[in-house]
Amino acid sequence: MKKKSILIVDDHPLVREGLKVIIGRSSKFEVVGEAGNAAEGFRMAEKLKPDLALLDISLPDESGIELTRRIRSALPEVGILIVSMHSKIDYITEAFKAGATGYMVKESAAEGLLRALESIAEGKRYLDSPVSHSVIESLLKSPEMDTGITDGAYRRLTRREQEIMRMLAKDLSVKEIADRLFISTKTVENHRTNIKEKLGLQSSIELARYAARLGLIDVDEWKN
Repeated sequence: MKKKSILIVDDHPLVREGLKVIIGRSSKFEVVGEAGNAAEGFRMAEKLKPDLALLDISLPDESGIELTRRIRSALPEVGILIVSMHSKIDYITEAFKAGATGYMVKESAAEGLLRALESIAEGKRYLDSPVSHSVIESLLKSPEMDTGITDGAYRRLTRREQEIMRMLAKDLSVKEIADRLFISTKTVENHRTNIKEKLGLQSSIELARYAARLGLIDVDEWKN
């Protein structure tokens, strides 16, 4: 069986060496490249096209979250595991929003790294158990869940349509939405058409007013 190729991006040489030692214990994976900053990491990702990438968040030239977004956009098939010292919910949720496939704290790497890699290699998401409970609780409390909205028309929108509707109401362009969600501009345009038809709205101003009435955006977020 062909080994899964891995790129490691971390600015600490000792950390990279430690990760390589752990990965070397498995016959399923091999490290094909390593980098100490985001710029070099992105260049190597484009050149090597690895199956998996291990990224730190705190890089000297760019956040690992931004690097995740860039790699995901250029190489959508790459599985991305964030291995970071940060366990705060904000970092974790932003990493997944950027396109990460998994997240684990460095202190868990010795015993959990191979398990995480195997999970991601199988096409599954992975979240380190020490942080998973708190993250789930946070997401359940997130305003984006819209659990208190009872408007019938809004409820008929799909989850993705609701997400795009909020972005449209905040005056994000089709391209900005496409970039954030890693989908094509054509897909965003199709969703926009469906949203307006389902809600019976004709213009972007009407959509913004509707969203403000539901409390999805502040009135100050649109000017008309």
